[in-house]
Amino acid sequence: MTEKEEVLIGLEIHLELDTKTKLFCSCARSGSAEPNSRTCIVCLGMPGSKPVVNKKAVDYAIKLALATKSKIAPELIFSRKSYFYPDMSKNYQITQYELPLASGGYIKLDSGKKVNLIRIHMEEDPAAMVHPAGMQKSSYVLVDYNRSGDPLVEVVTEPDMKSSAEAREFMNKLITILSYLEIFNINNCIIKADVNVNIKPYPRVEIKNVTGFKEIQKAIEYELERQRQELKEGRKGKQHTRAWDGESSFELRSKETEAEYGYIVDPDLTPIELTKDMLSKIESEMPELADEKLEKFTKEHGITDEMASILSKDKELAGVFEKAAAKVNADLASKWVRRELTRVLNYNKKKFSEVKMNEEHLIDLLKLVESKKISDRTAQKILEILVVEPFDVNDYVKKEGLEMVSDSGAIEKMCKEAIEENPKAAEEFKEGNQNSLNYLVGQVMRKSKGKANPQEVNDIIKKLVKSL
Repeated sequence: MTEKEEVLIGLEIHLELDTKTKLFCSCARSGSAEPNSRTCIVCLGMPGSKPVVNKKAVDYAIKLALATKSKIAPELIFSRKSYFYPDMSKNYQITQYELPLASGGYIKLDSGKKVNLIRIHMEEDPAAMVHPAGMQKSSYVLVDYNRSGDPLVEVVTEPDMKSSAEAREFMNKLITILSYLEIFNINNCIIKADVNVNIKPYPRVEIKNVTGFKEIQKAIEYELERQRQELKEGRKGKQHTRAWDGESSFELRSKETEAEYGYIVDPDLTPIELTKDMLSKIESEMPELADEKLEKFTKEHGITDEMASILSKDKELAGVFEKAAAKVNADLASKWVRRELTRVLNYNKKKFSEVKMNEEHLIDLLKLVESKKISDRTAQKILEILVVEPFDVNDYVKKEGLEMVSDSGAIEKMCKEAIEENPKAAEEFKEGNQNSLNYLVGQVMRKSKGKANPQEVNDIIKKLVKSL
């Protein structure tokens, strides 16, 4: 972005709520993949069918509104958005228009900048459109109505973002909030965005249905460069809608105005009062969120801002750290959770909730490290086994004879042997070669079968070599 450029980026994010059933009927939200098998007269909009609002979906949407500090409307009102595409068999989509569920919230980026939210509203997902040869080449389109009627929340931002990096960070922040609220499953729920981009004076361009954070970032960067080129060539551009194919965007149509959709309040869905009692109950169920965890980790546990930021962004790791920090040194707990536990979980391609070990196994291990009964290396090896099949850590250490040698006399004897067996290394260290010291320490660790305290070995060798 040049100094004179004024870049405006806004997102309209559609995220699928992790409920068992659809928004207005009892059809399963997930299950059979056979096309059009999870449908009924309601989600297909058959004459005489009556939609009924999914209360769980409403509760989930309200949680998101509370988490983003949005103002919640006094009533839940649904509208019909009329359009004639095959992805809605009834030729309208049930959504919110006149009065969204919530408005005026924000999500804060790491820089402290607030990305303001225009609205959060609920709506049903259209059907899946299948283009066998790709969107631009297929001579026909297949429609799968299994997805039709799934519960969506749409989060619409102000055009506050100035770069693709800010847009991606915003999406990551949103995902973190969703994971803490447990209203969205990244493994089986859809999240996609309509991206609004313009470099003034170029008119706003909307890129529809971009899926994936990297794709959103790529689409923004492509569109910014396309607009720069058109402005450079003296073209004024026009407001329109584009599609993204993973590498470039192409024009779909001129941008519709809201009036073209012919919104009316849905006569089958009467307004639902969002009472204070209802909101208070949902608010009482709200978890501590990432920003609150971040503040707690730095103020109460005293770990670094960087470490606290990393841990707080992962709900599972944050929970493991808190339980461990209550029993062992917080700095020790944070480093082991962030580095070693994460390393082992990543190697096994598992989340903490997917392994059999629990926080108590890790705490027992860290207590042994903290009291210097076992070395870091021994603890690392034990953790690698624990993740696969948990066991009593203390019994295992005793049974396998893994406790560190605490007899200073025995350690000094091994250090003397290492120096006598490697006089050249001792002489080189005395002359300032640090690698030679590391070599001698390694020889002692081998003699002790890894049970000697490396720092103690280091100190003793330095003392013995100095006296040579």
